[in-house]
Parts: sequence; structure tokens; C-alpha cells
Amino acid sequence: MKKFSITIEYCPKCGWLLRSAYMAQELLTTFTNEVKAVSLQPSEVNGDFHITIEGKKIFDRKEYGGFPEIKELKQIVRDVIAPGKSLGHADTKPHHS
Repeated sequence: MKKFSITIEYCPKCGWLLRSAYMAQELLTTFTNEVKAVSLQPSEVNGDFHITIEGKKIFDRKEYGGFPEIKELKQIVRDVIAPGKSLGHADTKPHHS
């Protein structure tokens, strides 16, 4: 089975290291069998935050208009590296009243 490398590039001046580390931890925990590595890479561009899998961009904060909920991020990653994988409760849609 192919294992994927994920890179989270973040703006250190914006203070996004802890957010990036949390996302990395969540991805490593959820995709234990599918992920080879999650790298944290300080960006040289202020305000930059994007995530790539094997060099292909899957998320950009500026295009998205903010940060994803961790549940959304897991779904985005899953759809690329393990489309058939169940995310359990993270797969459920939010309930609107």
C-alpha cells in the first residue's frame, strides 16, 4: 500500500505553528496506515497556509476563506488518499435545527 507525505505550510509570523502541529497530530492519528509523514514547513510568505499531499495542493486558507474544521480537513485528506475509508463520527453531517 502506498503511503503519502503531507506538508502543512504555515505562516510563523501569524502564530500558526500550534494550529499546524495540532492538524498534523490529527492526520497522523486518523491516517496511521495511509500516511508516511506529515511535515511542518514555515512559509516565507506572510499569511500563507496551505496543505499539500505529494506536492499537490489540497487546501489553501486564502482560497477557502479561513481554516477548516478538523473534521472537514480529515474528509478532504481522506478523499485524496483513502476514498473508501470511514471516518466514523467525523463523516456525519452537521445537524441544523
